[in-house]
Amino acid sequence: MQIQNNFSLKKYNTFGIEAKAKQFVAVQNEAELNTVLKNHSLDKKFILGGGSNMLLTQDIDALVIHIDIKGKRIVQENENFVWVESMAGENWHEFVLWTINQDFGGLENMSLIPGNVGTTPVQNIGAYGTEIKNVFVFCNAMNIETQTKKVFSKLDCKFGYRESTFKNECKDQYIITSVVFKLTKHNHKINISYGDISKELENKNIDTPTLIDVSNAVIAIRQSKLPDPKELGNSGSFFKNPIISKAEFDEIHVLHPEMPHYILSETTVKVPAGWLIEQAGFKGKRFGDAGIHKNQALVLVNYGNATGQEILNVAKDIQATVFKEFGIAIEAEVNVI
Repeated sequence: MQIQNNFSLKKYNTFGIEAKAKQFVAVQNEAELNTVLKNHSLDKKFILGGGSNMLLTQDIDALVIHIDIKGKRIVQENENFVWVESMAGENWHEFVLWTINQDFGGLENMSLIPGNVGTTPVQNIGAYGTEIKNVFVFCNAMNIETQTKKVFSKLDCKFGYRESTFKNECKDQYIITSVVFKLTKHNHKINISYGDISKELENKNIDTPTLIDVSNAVIAIRQSKLPDPKELGNSGSFFKNPIISKAEFDEIHVLHPEMPHYILSETTVKVPAGWLIEQAGFKGKRFGDAGIHKNQALVLVNYGNATGQEILNVAKDIQATVFKEFGIAIEAEVNVI
C-alpha cells in the first residue's frame, strides 16, 4: 500500500478522461482502508470504485482511495436459496458470470453493467426489469470519519429509481466494503418481460431459457447498443429516464402521440430519455471528441481526447434542447465531479 502523488486517473474512469489525483492509494482489505482513513483523517478524501459512473471535469485535489478489495463467498444456504457475499472491489460483470456458473439465479438480467460490486447499491443499478434491491440483503460499510463498521439492511438503504441513502442522507459518509445477495438455487424466476430479450431468444430459437441464455441475450443486446469502454470511452447510460406526472404526460402526449411510455402508477409515467434525445436530433452527433453514440442516444462518448468539461457541455445542451422541445427535464445518472 503506497501513496502516490500527482497520479493519472485516465485508466481509472471508463470515460478515459485525463485527470490527476493530488494523491492516490489502492486498498486491498479492510485493515488497509482503516489505516488510510485513520492516518489521513484531516485530509480531503475521494473514494473511487470502478470509475464507471462518473465524469471527471477537473483534477481531484484530494487523496483518492481506490477500493480494490476482492473476494466472494457463500455466507449461508438452504434448499432453495443461497446468500452470497462479494467484496466491493470485485468487477460486477465477472461476479454476475460467477453466480450464473454456480447456477445461482437473480443477477442474469444485469449482465455486462460496468463497474464494481461496491457501487451497485449506491445507484440501485438495474436493467431489463431487475434492480439490485430485488436481490439485496445487506451491505457492510465503514464510516469514513470514525472507521466504525455498519451493516445497512435493504430498509436502511432507502432504495429508489437509481437512488439510495448513499446518494442522499449518507452521501460521503460511508465506504461500502462488501454486499450480500440472496439468489435462487433452483426454480429460477426467469424474467424475459422486456421485449428485446424475448426477441433475442426467439432469434436463437430458445423456448425454455436458462440463466446463461438470459445473460447471453442481455450481453448481445447491450453490445449491439453500447460501446465497450475499453474501445470508446463512456459510462453507459448518461441520463435517467424521467418520471413525470400523469397530468404532464397527458398534455405532452397530445402533441407527441408516438411517444413511448411506461405507466408506473395512477399518477406517474416513465418516459425513455433515449427517445427524447433522439427526437431532439442528438443521436450520433459529434462535437469535437465529445459526442453521442450512433446506436444509443443515452450514451455520451469520448472519441479520444475530450475533456470532462466538453462532455458536460454536450450533456447540458441535450438537457436544454429536450426541455425546450418537450417540457421534460432529464437528469444525469452519472456523477459529475
